[in-house]
Amino acid sequence: MRFGGSRGGGGAGRRARAAAMAALAGLMPAWAAAQFNMVPPPQCPPLAPAASTTADAYRVEAARHVYECFPGRVYLGVLPPLVYGVITVEAEIDQRGLVTSVNVVRKPAAEEVEPWMLALLRRAAPFPVPAKVPGGVVRFVETFFVDRSGLFQTHSLTEGQKGVPPVEVASPLTTTPP
Repeated sequence: MRFGGSRGGGGAGRRARAAAMAALAGLMPAWAAAQFNMVPPPQCPPLAPAASTTADAYRVEAARHVYECFPGRVYLGVLPPLVYGVITVEAEIDQRGLVTSVNVVRKPAAEEVEPWMLALLRRAAPFPVPAKVPGGVVRFVETFFVDRSGLFQTHSLTEGQKGVPPVEVASPLTTTPP
């Protein structure tokens, strides 16, 4: 038996459900950014001096160190076709393994990723001591691919991306024309 000529609880019920759905839709960006509100405590293993003798080799060791410090935040496997945030940083590590500077070279489109990733890098210190790198101080550039879930991979250790064939570079790229 129907009263009032409406179905499903009447017009007021439908309006209340619509208002609730609109409120939830307004919270979606906040939900997507919630995992970037806190950097987890690092779980860094005991350090040994770095084995690398160049900044490029040290970059890979530094990436492994970050993976070891935050194992629950590493995206395992091939990344999805669209990544939530891509950030490239230039970091300097001193002779004690401390981060002396981190500069953003490429900002991520998702602005909440930048402060989160910078804090994550700083919390990973101390890094392996770059004792074999000339001068004992190393500066390197690393790119981080960050998923919407708050998981990441580094360019140095990436497992690739779905739908993107691997890129092979026969020779290093240069900034001067041949």
